[in-house]
Amino acid sequence: MTMQIWLTYIVTVLVLMSTPGPSQLLMLSNSASHGFRRSLATAAGDLSANALQMLASGLGLAVIIAASGQALLVIKWLGVAYLIWLGVRMVRQASAKSTLELGEQALVSLKTLWLQGFLTSAANPKAVVFFAALFPQFIQGDQDFWPQFLILSATYLVIDGVFLSVYGRAASWVANKFQGSAKVWIERCGGGFMLLAAILLSVRTM
Repeated sequence: MTMQIWLTYIVTVLVLMSTPGPSQLLMLSNSASHGFRRSLATAAGDLSANALQMLASGLGLAVIIAASGQALLVIKWLGVAYLIWLGVRMVRQASAKSTLELGEQALVSLKTLWLQGFLTSAANPKAVVFFAALFPQFIQGDQDFWPQFLILSATYLVIDGVFLSVYGRAASWVANKFQGSAKVWIERCGGGFMLLAAILLSVRTM
């Protein structure tokens, strides 16, 4: 893979990530509610799902998944339902009269935060098809497939991780500037981000 092809790929990925999706909105919500450092578990969950999706595309499973429209719909709507449940739960827990509840939210386990990130990303099964369509545009046929595939995959994960970190850091900074009832509204906005993520996932075709 030449440097020119790699740089072109980076620009392409940056353009594709310029609009926030469900995973970015989840990162915003969890970082505002639980702090930036703890929300990194959410980012790790998202990147774990992406890595598996890339591996599936590399192994040729994208063809099988693409042919199973019913399976795509089931996974997609399960993910939408999960995000709606998270959003409603967060809004209901954000009570100005109970600072204890807000403290309990900060103690959500890292495993739970990781799982939220993983399930939100995995709820978009067409990501496998997306990677299967994107990567061949930048892989040179006269060179070994797997080294190029690994470079493209690692590059995508790094860029995605940076984007998630920026979203998370910004949300955490804003949340730390507010206290009391104002912070409760930050929590409610976090729940709203969850619901918005569910809407984006429900209308997303790729």
